Amino acid sequence: MQLIQDRRRFLSTLSAAGCAGLLGGARSSAQDGPLETTTVRLAKISGICIAPQYVADELLRAEGFTDIRHLPTEAGVPAALSLARGEVDFTANFAPALMMTIDAGEPITMLGGEHIGCFELFAREGIRSLLDLRGKTIGVQGLGSSQHVFVSSIAAHIGLNPARDIQWITSSSPKPMELFAEGKIDAFLGFPPEPQELRARNVGRVIFNSATDRPWSQYFCCMLAAHRDYVRKHPIATKRVMRAILKAADLCITQPEQVAQRIVQAGFTPRYDYALQSLREVPYGRWREYDPEDTIRFYALRLREAGMIRATPSKIIADGMDLRFWNELKRELKS
Repeated sequence: MQLIQDRRRFLSTLSAAGCAGLLGGARSSAQDGPLETTTVRLAKISGICIAPQYVADELLRAEGFTDIRHLPTEAGVPAALSLARGEVDFTANFAPALMMTIDAGEPITMLGGEHIGCFELFAREGIRSLLDLRGKTIGVQGLGSSQHVFVSSIAAHIGLNPARDIQWITSSSPKPMELFAEGKIDAFLGFPPEPQELRARNVGRVIFNSATDRPWSQYFCCMLAAHRDYVRKHPIATKRVMRAILKAADLCITQPEQVAQRIVQAGFTPRYDYALQSLREVPYGRWREYDPEDTIRFYALRLREAGMIRATPSKIIADGMDLRFWNELKRELKS
């Protein structure tokens, strides 16, 4: 009974917060034409930063989708590979993970950005800048993981050689965050809700925040992407999925309490307080201000500096990006 009441309260909030937007979406949907499919499979990744796709179900139903599935996968390259294999149709994911998979020739199409500023680098006392990471130990779940890729690209950008100048400590159990909390490693890159938990425990200090530190704060960290065949076969459905998720991104800003409650109840993350703090800290509402192509150019250069991809920015854009729907929706969903 409580879950039913909470769902009704969320839907009521959704209606009150986005009535005008939903009506506009209905008119636009009619102009789009009939859906080619009413099914969409979204990646279910533990964590908070891609919350918009977790709370977009009612918006997707308003767009005409009747079969909406959330299929479990891991963040980063595993999620990108799940998309490439056709196990899911659509997801938000870290830009470098998508680009590395596209560089490997996989059939992924990036469609636009979702948000900026979801990762923070914590270090022990005595480490005050990124350059101080030379010779230090940094914990990651594995080489090639999102943590490893982001730190490597950051290090390469400031002139460090990530393979030579950093000591990588790989561990999936215990997790790198716990190794950091126990003082066994020098630094750790966290994604929500990990930074929120470390701050609550008063562990370490932040030496880098992608939401505020330039140049990283000028680019999307997470992009919207689909399987190439889904975009080709279902362009109208693709645009409507994007519309629903981008509206949900705005909802994360206007109604963070309801969104936090929703993603906890749905099992995407366990702690309401950390979820709410994350939603208030990640600038979801600024997706209109950034250029997805600029993000790809920036990260492609960083990944090439770190030796993680071979393709040029222009090739990644040509092979793995389609901004038709993004540009239409930016005009359509003006704030």
